[in-house]
Amino acid sequence: MFGSRVQDEVEMQRRPNNRIFPDERQNQSKSLYQTTRADRFGANRIDLKNPEKLKVLNESNKPWHQRILDPGSNIVLRWNRVYLVACLFALFIDPFFYYLPLIRQNGNGSSCVAKDQGLSIRITVLRSLADLFYMLNIAIKFHTAYVDPKSRVLGKGELVVDIKKIQRRYIRTDFFVDILAAVPLPQVTVWLIMPAIKSSDYNIRNTTFALVIVIQYVIRMYLIIPLSNQIIKAVGVVAKSAWGGAAYNLLLYMLASHITGAIYYLLSIERQITCWDQQCVAEYNDTHCNFSFISCENNGSNDYSVWANKTKVFANCDATNSSISFNYGMFSSALSKGAVSSPFLEKYFFCLWWGLLQLSSSGNPLVTSAFITENAFAIAIGAISLILFAQLIGKMQTYLQSISKRLEEWRLRQRDMDEWMRHHQLPSHLQERVRRFVQVKWLATRGVEEESILQALPADIRRDVQRHLCLDLVRRVPFFSEMDNQLLDAICERLVSFLCPENTYISREGDPVNEMLFIIRGKLESSTTNGGRSNFFNSIILRPGDFAGEELLTWALLPKTNVHFPLSTRTVRSHTEVEAFALRAEDLKFVANQFRRLHSKKLQHTFRFYSHHWRTWAACFIQAAWRQHQRRKLAESLSRWESYSWWSAEDHPTGDKPRQEGTSSGGGGTRTIAEGAIAHMHKLASASRRFRTEDIAIRRLQKPDEPDFSADHFD
Repeated sequence: MFGSRVQDEVEMQRRPNNRIFPDERQNQSKSLYQTTRADRFGANRIDLKNPEKLKVLNESNKPWHQRILDPGSNIVLRWNRVYLVACLFALFIDPFFYYLPLIRQNGNGSSCVAKDQGLSIRITVLRSLADLFYMLNIAIKFHTAYVDPKSRVLGKGELVVDIKKIQRRYIRTDFFVDILAAVPLPQVTVWLIMPAIKSSDYNIRNTTFALVIVIQYVIRMYLIIPLSNQIIKAVGVVAKSAWGGAAYNLLLYMLASHITGAIYYLLSIERQITCWDQQCVAEYNDTHCNFSFISCENNGSNDYSVWANKTKVFANCDATNSSISFNYGMFSSALSKGAVSSPFLEKYFFCLWWGLLQLSSSGNPLVTSAFITENAFAIAIGAISLILFAQLIGKMQTYLQSISKRLEEWRLRQRDMDEWMRHHQLPSHLQERVRRFVQVKWLATRGVEEESILQALPADIRRDVQRHLCLDLVRRVPFFSEMDNQLLDAICERLVSFLCPENTYISREGDPVNEMLFIIRGKLESSTTNGGRSNFFNSIILRPGDFAGEELLTWALLPKTNVHFPLSTRTVRSHTEVEAFALRAEDLKFVANQFRRLHSKKLQHTFRFYSHHWRTWAACFIQAAWRQHQRRKLAESLSRWESYSWWSAEDHPTGDKPRQEGTSSGGGGTRTIAEGAIAHMHKLASASRRFRTEDIAIRRLQKPDEPDFSADHFD
């Protein structure tokens, strides 16, 4: 059918003006009603009236460079998360370029500035990998639809899927910013620009290099803000869990400490070079000092060797010597402890610790010199640290409080309940029962209101969720195991969870029954006195798979249900903590009226077999039948003993000594056979009277009301 309908619609497309002949119109109208079950429940159909749907269906047939992505789809959302991680990785990699210059200690007490060649290669490779994600993000944005601003009056708005419009809009808005963020400026600066600078002043090259990295770093930091907002707009949060959100904010704080430490290291190197330059200028007339001698590239020249033996530059710029005139300010810590000349890991962790310390303390322990750049850096640390630390504490507090929010609400609710019970002077045993119920409910639900969550969902999703939660447990109940899936879905949709602590009365004999319970875990004690009649008591234990409140099923299956609920014939008390499903009276009545498959002989037999009412009635009547059988046997034995007694009296004339039957336990007196028979007859008569009395009490137990499982009254 589906293949023929597709061919007909394709043939209609080929005709001019999509003309439909009368006979075809009639066949087409019939085909609309003659759809199969697969068509109604999700089979692929072609809708010629909706060209956008055809475009979406045919989207997978287009080549990858012509496909359009939905900004709200899972693919775009996953890419945004991956791209956010790549951006954070790139922001973590870029500060390592500041660790490339280092101070090398020579054997003759001199020092020079060099570049860490191995670190520069590793950082270049990692940075190039991060740049690939920026280029890939540009390509994805060229093929991602956007919402038309004019259509946002109601709802989400309409998506623009025209690739030319998408490309023009992207070029006008974010394209140039993304290009500046993706260009490999640090790599070009390290390997091409810096070697080409002919200036002998090493500070000029460091400053140029630092400014290039800072400019692109600011652009990349700016890109994280709209990216995070886009993820939050799609799913509500950046991190799915509270611990993930706390770790994300802590990572941002550590990233700021990482950046601060890298800048501190580079400024320490520049401060050391500044001291060397000043001393070089001061002794130029004596030693013919040249700024190029500071670089390790000129260590092998003869002029450098002569200068190194005469100069006092390194002695006058020794940070470990407190008597020198040059003031290093806040950089004296890194220079005096040799962090600028240590291996990479040592200087990195030292600078990271320094940055974390200053951001945590808002730069309080800093002692600066009169150097303008140094003071500007200290001011920036003090201002930024206040913002970052406040944001970190606020975010961490929010995320960590959300973890224990439910527990804290439960504690407050429990405290309010204790105050309320003390105010109303409830007895201690009743207070303990209330506390026990609250504790049982907390352990089962953790403070989550399941019914409110389910009611907020659409009907289709709520039905699937209820089926997932309840179907396997409901099938454990033998009465439900005989039903088909559609009827089970209707029952699962209306089941609600029921929790009960130990030693709690669920219903009492004679009270109205308004719900039917199906036990999942725990045990219930069900007892009856048959309306309070004397000499009758029956008690059974209900286990997982059993049900209570079956009077409600009888009431629901009546053709004309009374407005009043049926009365309970048993007292139900929890023997242990119980978890069950409850089916309310109105829900059970709805299921019974809507689904006629509930009326079947198979369900009737299952109900009788698992009903404790029917079990009690059957046991009592089996007992009555057995006692009636015993009474008949006693009557037969009594008649036999009476005839034997009469025969014994006729057989022995008066005056004859009868035969001794035996000797008593005391060894004294004897009795005749007739006397023994008479005594046995009295015992049989008393037993018969006792059986008759008990049988009369048992016969007072009437046959329980049975639900009308027949469907005749519904026809």
